[in-house]
Amino acid sequence: MPTTCVYPLIGREEVITDLLELVGAAKHSDGGVLVLRGEPGIGKSALLDHVQRASQEQFQIIRASGSEFEADLPFAGLHQLCVPALAHLDTLSAPYRDSLMIAFGLTDGTPEPFRVGLAALELLAAAAAQRPLLCLVDDAHWLDSASARALTFLARRIAAEPIAIVFAARDQEPVRGLEELPGLTVGGLSDTDARALLARDKTIPLDERMRDRLLAEARGNPLALIELPKSGLFDLPTPSPVTGRIERSFQIRMAALSPEARLLLILASADPTEDPALVWAAAQRLDIDVPAASAAAEASGLVVFDIRPRFCHPLARSAVYRAAEPTLRRTAHRALADSTDPVAAPDRQAWHRAQATTGPDEQVAAQLASSASRVQARGGVVAAAAYLRHAAALSLDPGKQIERTLAAAQATLETGAADAAADLLNCIDTGMLDDPQHAAVDMLRGQIAFVQGADGVVRGPELIVQAAQRLATGDPERSREYLVAALDMGLSVGRAAGVMDRVLEAARSAPSAARGPDLLDALVRLNGDGHRAALPMVRQALTGEDAGWTQTPALATVLAGELWDLDLHATIVDWLVRTGRDTGAPVIVRLGLAQAALHAVLTGNFGQAVAAIAEEEAFADAVGDLPQLYPRVHLAAMRGRRQEVLDLVAEGTSRGTGLLTANLNWAKAVLYNGLADYPVALDAAQQAVASGDLFLAGFALPELVESAVRCDENAIARSALESLLERTEAAETTMALGVAAGARALVDDTEDHYLEALDHLTDSSLPLHLARAHLRYGEWLRRAGRRRDARKHLRIAYEQMSEIGLEAFTQRAAAELRATGEVARSRSEHTYDHLTMQEMHIARQVATGATTKEVARSLFLSPRTVEAHLRNIFRKLGITSRRQLKDIPDLG
Repeated sequence: MPTTCVYPLIGREEVITDLLELVGAAKHSDGGVLVLRGEPGIGKSALLDHVQRASQEQFQIIRASGSEFEADLPFAGLHQLCVPALAHLDTLSAPYRDSLMIAFGLTDGTPEPFRVGLAALELLAAAAAQRPLLCLVDDAHWLDSASARALTFLARRIAAEPIAIVFAARDQEPVRGLEELPGLTVGGLSDTDARALLARDKTIPLDERMRDRLLAEARGNPLALIELPKSGLFDLPTPSPVTGRIERSFQIRMAALSPEARLLLILASADPTEDPALVWAAAQRLDIDVPAASAAAEASGLVVFDIRPRFCHPLARSAVYRAAEPTLRRTAHRALADSTDPVAAPDRQAWHRAQATTGPDEQVAAQLASSASRVQARGGVVAAAAYLRHAAALSLDPGKQIERTLAAAQATLETGAADAAADLLNCIDTGMLDDPQHAAVDMLRGQIAFVQGADGVVRGPELIVQAAQRLATGDPERSREYLVAALDMGLSVGRAAGVMDRVLEAARSAPSAARGPDLLDALVRLNGDGHRAALPMVRQALTGEDAGWTQTPALATVLAGELWDLDLHATIVDWLVRTGRDTGAPVIVRLGLAQAALHAVLTGNFGQAVAAIAEEEAFADAVGDLPQLYPRVHLAAMRGRRQEVLDLVAEGTSRGTGLLTANLNWAKAVLYNGLADYPVALDAAQQAVASGDLFLAGFALPELVESAVRCDENAIARSALESLLERTEAAETTMALGVAAGARALVDDTEDHYLEALDHLTDSSLPLHLARAHLRYGEWLRRAGRRRDARKHLRIAYEQMSEIGLEAFTQRAAAELRATGEVARSRSEHTYDHLTMQEMHIARQVATGATTKEVARSLFLSPRTVEAHLRNIFRKLGITSRRQLKDIPDLG
C-alpha cells in the first residue's frame, strides 16, 4: 500500500523517467534494478508510490519494507516480498522449495544462503511468467542482513526476466550488497521547485519572511517543507538537523493526543509485523477504547488503521517509539508479548518479553537463548547474536551468563563484527573461568585478532596455541583440534610470517593422537626433519585407512602438492566438490572448485579450469564474497597473458599478503619464463621459494632453476636444484621424477637428464610438463648445433603447447623453430578464447547433456538468463544448436 503522507511530486522528472524506463524494459523481459538513495523525507517513498500507480495496470505489484525493529530477524524482508508469490511454491524443485520454507520458519532445518536466493528468484520468475512483476522495497537500509544478501543476489540475476525491482534506502546507512547495484541519489528540490511545492500546499498560511526561513531550514527536503509549518519548528532560534525537526514535528502531534490514543500509537510502533489482529489484541489487554483511540490517532495524520497500521512515514513510526516514556514502551511490549502465539511465533514473543524487562530474568534469558538457537539454524546469525547478547545481559546464573556471553561473542564474530565480539569478551571476568572456558575465550580472542588483521594475523594463532595448551591435559583431542585450527590460520597467512613455524613448535609437545600419527604429527616431522624423513608419514596421513584429512581439507590439498602427487590432489578435490554440493557448504565447495581449477591448470586442461573458475565465482557472488584469485592468476600465467597477470597481481596485492602473495610470485615466475624475460622470472621465483609455503615453494623451485640458469646464476640454480631433489626424491611420483630430471638437465647440461625427463613424462597425464620438457631439450639441441634433432622436439613442443593454450611458451617454441630454419604453422584456436568464463562453463555443461535448469542451478542464474547466454554462445561459435556443442573438442 502507498504511504499516507502524500504530497505532489515536483522537480522529480528525471528520476521518474529513469524509473519508467526501468519498468518499460522489464515489460519486455529486460529486467533490472534501481536503488533510490537519499536522506529521510527526500521523497523516495513518494517516488515508489508514483511508479506503482503508473505501472499497476500492466504489472503485478509486490511491496515490502525494511523495519528498524526487524533488522535482526533473518529473512523477514524477503518473506514480505515472497508472500504474494507463495502460490507458485510448488513449482520449485524440492531443495529450493525446502530452502524457502526453512528460511521463512515454515519448517525446521538449516537453509543454504545461496539456495535461498536462487529459490526466491525462481519463485518470482514463476509469478512473472503470468504477468510482469514490479517489486518495490522501501526502507531497504533496515532490511535484515539475510534478506539484503538474498535480494541483492536476486536483483543481479533478473536481466532476462520480466521483473523490475526498486529499492529505497537512506544514503548514510549503506546496506552490504545494495551499494553494488545501480542507483540514483535523490537530492533536495531546487529553490524554484521548493517554492512551487509550498504554493500547492495551502494547509498553513505563510508570509514572505516565514516562507524564506522555511525554505532555508528545509534545504529542499519535501517532507520538511510540508510538515515543519504544522508544528512551527522551522523558526527555531538555533539550527538543528532536518530529520530531527521532522521527527519532533511528529512528536508534537503525538503529544496532543489523549493517553489512550498515544498508547495505541506506541503499540503500533512497537509491532514490526504490522499485524492488526496482534495490535488489537494487545490494545484490549490494556483496556484501550480502540474505536475512539484509533479515530483520534488517525485524525492526527500520523497513522491510518485499515488492512494494517500504516504510519504516514517511517520517521513518524520511529518518532512515536522514541518519544514514548520507557514505562509505556515496556507496557506495550509486554502486552504484545502476551498477545503473541508462543507456538507460531516464539521468537517474536521472546523479543517482546526482552524489551519489556528491566532487570535480570532467567526465564526470559532462557527463552532468548532458545530463540537464538532457532534463528541461527535458519541462517540468522545476526539475530542469534542479538538474542544471545540480551540473554547474557538478563542471566541471573553466573555460569549461564558466561556461557551465553561466549556464544554471543562467537555469533557476533560470525557476523563480521569483530570489535563488538571483543567488547563482549571484555565483559567476562576471567578469574571465574575454568580451563575449558578460558580456552574458549583464548580461541575466540585468537579468531578476533586474526580477523582484525595487522599484528593480529600473528597474534591470533598464538592465542589459539595458548588455548590448546590449556586443554592439553583435560581434553587432549580438542587441544589438537585447536592446534590444527591455528595451522589453518598460519596456512592462509603464509609461511613468511613465521606463524606456522611457531604453531608447529608448540605442537611438538602436544598430546599424542588417539589413533596414531596424523597430519599434525606429519607436519611437525616435516618442519623439523625435512622432506626425506617426513614425506612417508605425510603420505600415510593422507592415504591410510584412518586418514583424517577430511577435517582439514585445505591443509590436505597443499600437502598433496608437497608430495608432487596430482592424482591424490584430484582425489581430495573430488571429495571437496562432492561434499560441498551434497551438504550445501559454500566454503567447502568453493575450495574444491578453486583447487579443481588449479589442478586443471597444472594438467593442461584450460577449458576445464575456466569452467571451474566460473562456477567458483558464481558461488562467491551467491554468498556475497570475493572470488578466489589464485586459480585465475595461475591460468593467466600459464596462458602467457601478461597484462591479465599484472592486473590480477595488482588486485591480489590490494587484498593482502601471505599465501596469496606466494601464489602471485609463482605465477609471475611461470609467466616470465614463458615470455623469456628471465631476470624478472628469477626475482619472482626467488620470492616464491623464500616464502617457504607448502606446495608453492616446491612448485616454484623448477621455475627458479630455469630462470637462474638462463641468467647465468649458477650458484642459485644449483642450490635450488638441491632443494628440489630433496623434495622430489622423497616423493618418488612420476611428476616429481620428471620435473627433477628436467631441472637437473638444465643445471648439469647433460643430454641424459633431458631424455630421462621425457621418459618419465611421456606416458603421464601431464601434457603441460611434457611439452616444456620437449622445449627445453629442443633448445639444448639447437645450442649444441644439432638443428635437425632440435626441430623434431621444438615442433612437438610447439604443437603440444599450442593445443594446450600455452601462448607465451608457444611463441618461445616458435622463435626457437625459426632459429633452426623452420617456420611454425598457425597456432590452434580454443573455444575459451572466444567465450567468457561463464559462457565456457555453460557450453561445457550443455555439451555433456545438462538441461537449462541444471545449468541455471549450478551458476545461480535463472533459466531465461542461461538461454540468453546460449544464444550468445551459438553466435560466437557460429553454430545453431546444442547438438553441435558436443562436436567441439575442448568442451568435452
